[in-house]
Amino acid sequence: MCGRYASSRSPEDIVEEFEVLDPRLERAIPPSWNVAPTDEVYAVMERQPRNEAGEREGDPVRQLRALRWGLVPSWAKDDKIGSRMINARMETVAEKPAFRKAFASRRCIVPADGYFEWYETDRKGAKGKPVKQPFFITPEDGSILAMAGLYEIWRDRSVPEDAEDAFRWTCTVITTEATDALGRIHDRMPLLVDVASRAAWLDPLHEVTDLSALLTPAQQAGLTAFPVSTAVGNVANNGPELVEPLPLDAHPAGDDAQGTLL
Repeated sequence: MCGRYASSRSPEDIVEEFEVLDPRLERAIPPSWNVAPTDEVYAVMERQPRNEAGEREGDPVRQLRALRWGLVPSWAKDDKIGSRMINARMETVAEKPAFRKAFASRRCIVPADGYFEWYETDRKGAKGKPVKQPFFITPEDGSILAMAGLYEIWRDRSVPEDAEDAFRWTCTVITTEATDALGRIHDRMPLLVDVASRAAWLDPLHEVTDLSALLTPAQQAGLTAFPVSTAVGNVANNGPELVEPLPLDAHPAGDDAQGTLL
């Protein structure tokens, strides 16, 4: 599962990295080192222009938009379901009713600095439960993480069609089973889109039949994982200090957990 991540890059950096031609932002999203479900996030996508009749035609254009994290299917009665749809499983994304239409033609990239997972340690807390140590998982070279995602547009029929918030744009991150080093921290991890696969993944006219041919499991993408402050567990906390590595003797996960290469 990917339930928290950091996103501090400027829209200009994202536009340059992902070769966006048509930024669709009313304003920049403030940097966040503790992005949580239902937060506003950046997403890169490609959409076909519309002609005078309102029909889509021509080559898709790459856009940058602000979406809410937590996909709301078009058929949902209300948008509360989005808080439970922050991740889509690779194994079922093409068939599950909540995601299959978006998977067919509304694929996107969710840019991130890195994401957080909690590692269950041998230590016991006040109530006898294992203490969980948060880890930050990020590209070793400092590049932007390109998480594979889907987006959807939900019509709120409780308001007029021309109302400001009549259409909600939401997204989800696709995950797969985690193995090897990353599996020690959590059993799921996001799928990533490498540079060579971006065009095919984002193209709404391209039929994706083999996810493994386009997407890369996080453990194969040159990432590093290190323990960070438990303060990230509270969504009220935010700031670059949340992604600062802890000293080797300051976390309960054991010395072998520091700087784990994935």
